[in-house]
Amino acid sequence: MKKIMVLGASILQVPMLQKAKDLGFYVGVADFNPKAIGIPIADEFYEASTFDPPAIVEAAKQFRPDGVVTLATDIPMRSVAAACEALGLPGISPKTALLATDKAEMIRALTDANVPCPKYVVANDRDEFERVKGSVAYPAIMKPTDQSGSRGVVLVRSLEELDASYDYSQTESRGGAVVIEEFMEGPETSVEVMVLDDGVHILAITDKLTTGAPHFVEMGHSQPCRLGDATCAAIRDVATRAVQALGIKRGPAHVEIIVTAEGPKIVELGARMGGDCITTHLVPLSTGIDMTEATLRVACGEEPDVAPKFQKGAAIRYFDVPVGVLDSISGVDEARAIPGVRQISIVKEIGERIGEICGSGDRLGFVIAQAKTADEAISICEKAIAAIKVVVRPDKTEERPK
Repeated sequence: MKKIMVLGASILQVPMLQKAKDLGFYVGVADFNPKAIGIPIADEFYEASTFDPPAIVEAAKQFRPDGVVTLATDIPMRSVAAACEALGLPGISPKTALLATDKAEMIRALTDANVPCPKYVVANDRDEFERVKGSVAYPAIMKPTDQSGSRGVVLVRSLEELDASYDYSQTESRGGAVVIEEFMEGPETSVEVMVLDDGVHILAITDKLTTGAPHFVEMGHSQPCRLGDATCAAIRDVATRAVQALGIKRGPAHVEIIVTAEGPKIVELGARMGGDCITTHLVPLSTGIDMTEATLRVACGEEPDVAPKFQKGAAIRYFDVPVGVLDSISGVDEARAIPGVRQISIVKEIGERIGEICGSGDRLGFVIAQAKTADEAISICEKAIAAIKVVVRPDKTEERPK
């Protein structure tokens, strides 16, 4: 029986933990929270922060796994890399982990490799921000260099807005640095990748739906991409070059791309599976490829099966509800009975306050569907959401800052 260590036991990691158990792995899990939801799934638990590489290395030395993984979270990739290096396991290097989790280092590496990217400036602190802000062209996107899930991301249209928005982005940055990039317009996509010894495998291209300005939080995804063969070929090329530029030699990658008037350009890249159920649910539903299993197996030095089994449509759509207090939800069972609906999840509790959608954690829940085409899958998601009645009552709590 092979042993796998999963970093993180939150709801994000549950699909990885469950898949590992289903495949017969002996599973260890590390998390700072001894009450995390995924701990009972695992065989052994280590109380250690996934953001603390030395603590994870120590836990891994005790557990002695055949592989170390995490799902859909960026900063723990530094701990994955440190543990793999310390134990001589397959995985990305600490240098690649840094490039894939620090947006400033990432865009420098991509630019140096001539991978299409937006123009950018970096401000490591307030003094540097004051020095570089005069070189910013508008509109621009400002974001923390070391966050994910759209936290701290904001559109700025002028110098005045840049000054006003700096604290919003900077306070979300663990290290205090922000990157300010050229605003790119066009269809948004992500590319789901598995890198094996024989090269870069593009498993799927995902179309994205976001809230738009100012925070661009993702509200939906669908596969396969509907942008046409020529555009998809260009997207695959840019994604492949980006993965190679960051030095990912084995394992998954999630590459976010905007198709601008000048062609596809990189938004950012994660050296891990994508979140928002894209890789855990949509990839298997649209291609038949079990990307979670592939990630577990490649982490243990195996060559997984990443050949597509079929081509269908798959989609996820998130609820968009008013700000207020969640009063009631009804119609979920009726929505689940709609043909093609594969999952409905509500992640907020009755009585919980629903704020403005500024980041991924602000969303109420989602519907996942499968059909013959992406358009049909999207339509099923929308039909299911329409069948669910969500009542949100106003309250006097101050809205979170934009």
